[in-house]
Amino acid sequence: WAVAAALTLPLLVFALRGARGAAFWLGGLGTGLLVVAAWALTARFAYLPEHPLTLEPAYLGTSFNRPEAFSFVAPAAGLLDWLLFYSDASKQLNFGVVTLLGVVAGAALSSWRNGEFRWEGFRQTDDLVNHLLGGALMGVGGVTALGCTLGQGVTGLSTLSLGSFISVVAIVLGGLLGIRLQMWRAERA
Repeated sequence: WAVAAALTLPLLVFALRGARGAAFWLGGLGTGLLVVAAWALTARFAYLPEHPLTLEPAYLGTSFNRPEAFSFVAPAAGLLDWLLFYSDASKQLNFGVVTLLGVVAGAALSSWRNGEFRWEGFRQTDDLVNHLLGGALMGVGGVTALGCTLGQGVTGLSTLSLGSFISVVAIVLGGLLGIRLQMWRAERA
């Protein structure tokens, strides 16, 4: 509890020092509650002490037969695997893949409902190259760190995992480096 308080209180003071709208706080609270609900769902309600086929303990509907919460890296690979081998009856949708699909569908529905949905493209080759390079770096980083900003930054930090703290520091430093690079390129142009 002391470690959690020592890490949480400075972040709370930092977050509370600026004036923010209610939507900001509700979004953060909602995300935190969803992470807790995901842990409870997969750890408590999906737990089966003795699976009828293997006679071993199992966590039903999870990717790695253990409790899990939110991430986008492994579920994206799981979705691709499921789509490639859809005729294989052993391939089943799991918690992570369904959550990923729900986030994409929810974002599309929300943007459509608010009148903000639009298709976008690239006007210049430089913009396309930047997006492709950024996507490749994010993919390699997500696989190397075993998670993304959601998987390591929110879900992993909820367990106070040392690896998640290291990953978040690397994510922040990488983001700062990327912003500096973009600013340097804009100043040169």
